[in-house]
Parts: sequence; C-alpha cells; structure tokens
Amino acid sequence: MYAVVDIEATGGNHINGRIIEIAVILFDGKKIVKEYSTLVNPEVKIDWYVTKLTGITNKMVADAPLFAAIAQEIIDLTKGNIFVAHDVIFDFKFLKEELRKVGFDFNEPQVCTLKLSEKHLPNAASYSLGKLCDEMGIPIPEEVRHRAAGDAVATAKLLGLLLSMND
Repeated sequence: MYAVVDIEATGGNHINGRIIEIAVILFDGKKIVKEYSTLVNPEVKIDWYVTKLTGITNKMVADAPLFAAIAQEIIDLTKGNIFVAHDVIFDFKFLKEELRKVGFDFNEPQVCTLKLSEKHLPNAASYSLGKLCDEMGIPIPEEVRHRAAGDAVATAKLLGLLLSMND
C-alpha cells in the first residue's frame, strides 16, 4: 500500500518551517482506498508568499488542530506503507521533523513521483506536478491546486499511471 502525502508549510525549510496542511491518500496502486486531510495550526505566522500560493491564511489555521493532536493519526495512516510524494525529500523531511518534535520516530520507505516521472517520461516539458498532470490528462481543479488534498490526489493518480508503465 502507498501513503501518498502532500504538505503545505509556512515557508522555509523543514528545520524552521511548520506544516499548515497535510493530506494522506492511501492508494493500492490502482485506486484510492482512503483520503485524509486537515489544516494544521503551525503556531507561527504563515509567510505571505505561501498564502499567495496556497490561499491558506493565518485566520484559516487559527482554530485548526495542533500537529501534536493529529500526529498519531498520521502515524497510523503511514506506518508500514510506502511513503510517496512529488519531490519526496521535501515532504518527508518536513513530516519527519514535525513527528520528531512530538516524540515519534519516522522512517518509512520512500518513492518520489518526480524521479519516477523523469525516468518514465524523459521528454516531458516540465516535471512540476501541475504541468505533468496537464500533460498526462490528470485534472487538478484550480481551486485545489497547491492545497494538500488536491495535490495528493493528483500525485496518487500520477503514481498509478507511472506504475502502469512498469507492467
């Protein structure tokens, strides 16, 4: 089983940035079997650029759960599954650091759809998630682009397409 993850963060890197939204999509290689997403109160201000990109405001996350309150659920969804993300190092490092801060160790095997795309689609015009999905006919409605749930679903669909290229 694959745990396809997308996070939105306050900006910066995994050391000084904080998660503001997370989605985990459980994907069996053919279909989505479970979807989870939530905003997260980062307890710090969101960078203006992040708000411009994602539409997530400080007001939106003010009443969202703290990461500590959802950490066990994230562990339950991801444990024993292959961790997948588009540019997996970014999402994995952010999540690993947030989990470390609340007492969890996190070391799941990883798959990167960006790297898989470079391998299977060597002539793609771009390897950004949005452009790849456009090129491959995977719709990402504009209102969910650069939001965790929309990008995670798109990544799961892209993963399914890339996995079928191995058959």
